[in-house]
Amino acid sequence: MWECGNVGMWECGNELRPKVRVACDLWQRSTSNPTTVKKAIHPAGAAKPIAPYSPAIEAGGFVFLSGQIALDPATGELDRKNITAETHRVMRNIGLLLEAAGLGYEHLVKCTIFLSSMDHYAAVNEVYATYFPGDPPAREAVAVRTLPRNVDVEISAIAHRG
Repeated sequence: MWECGNVGMWECGNELRPKVRVACDLWQRSTSNPTTVKKAIHPAGAAKPIAPYSPAIEAGGFVFLSGQIALDPATGELDRKNITAETHRVMRNIGLLLEAAGLGYEHLVKCTIFLSSMDHYAAVNEVYATYFPGDPPAREAVAVRTLPRNVDVEISAIAHRG
């Protein structure tokens, strides 16, 4: 049972616990002015999106990163020398978004890797692992029929400020 306001409790099993104020504040903001709940992140110097989407959105302490492909932000050209170079460029693009949000790779909690073929799985894993010296985020990797601009790898991610 939730009550909204500055004082309140919620029921968890047989216990009453203090309400999490952040959740309440988000609810209050979303009902009074829905535009304050999320914030778009457009890093300076990053490649421009190739479709109508925000590169990243921050909401409720989480940062949701749109799928990144191997676009070189300086030239706007694809870096497709090989799957290793392509994966490094994708991970650096993720790093640019994280930096713009004031975060780092250690803040990633979930990633989704899209591959043009599972033949790239081992090479992508080898590069991907170098960006996480500690515990890597949860993730899945799937092969799909086609990716934007016919790239071989695209990675989307979720980071948390906590």
